[in-house]
Amino acid sequence: MFKKSTIPAMVALFLIGPAHAQTGLDRKAPTVLFHGNYCGPGNNAPAAPIDALDAACARHDGCTPDSGLATKACNLGLQRDAEAVSRDPREPEELRTLAGLVSVGASMMMSARSPEGTHGAGRSLVASYPH
Repeated sequence: MFKKSTIPAMVALFLIGPAHAQTGLDRKAPTVLFHGNYCGPGNNAPAAPIDALDAACARHDGCTPDSGLATKACNLGLQRDAEAVSRDPREPEELRTLAGLVSVGASMMMSARSPEGTHGAGRSLVASYPH
């Protein structure tokens, strides 16, 4: 009964709908998080990170401008922090695997040019995740 072109539109509405419902009246941009409160586009600040990987993502969000790209130094920080989580034997295997993917993804992120003297420094959303 459905046309082939109708199905993708329905899927898109199904995926986008919950994001718009979560924003409520505050008109905050929708988040598309794949882990915790900070990993993915957007964040749930000021919520606390749920684990070491989420804390790494929060630090990356802290050095990423609200509109625009993070600096190379900021992206390298996420790559380094996520790689450290991926190698930590105290972390669950599933988290270490995801952290490895985040590290690889961070190595491929487009970067903005660093303003002279900042080298990726930015606002801090959260201090750190206590391990």
